[in-house]
Amino acid sequence: MIVLALTGVLVLAVGGCVCVVWAARGGPRWVRGVAAVTLALGSAVRSGNRRRSVGGGDDGGGGDA
Repeated sequence: MIVLALTGVLVLAVGGCVCVVWAARGGPRWVRGVAAVTLALGSAVRSGNRRRSVGGGDDGGGGDA
């Protein structure tokens, strides 16, 4: 079941990337809409990861140096 869910997420991500490239080359209006959503979600994920890494302070390496 988890493999099916991950496959679905992968298909959506690849489809979004295809729409971003197609929209950059002047695709139809729906492609530009999907591309805008894909870019917005990517930006939200990046900012979420940035906030988590700034406040953490621990890299999780586990080594004693």
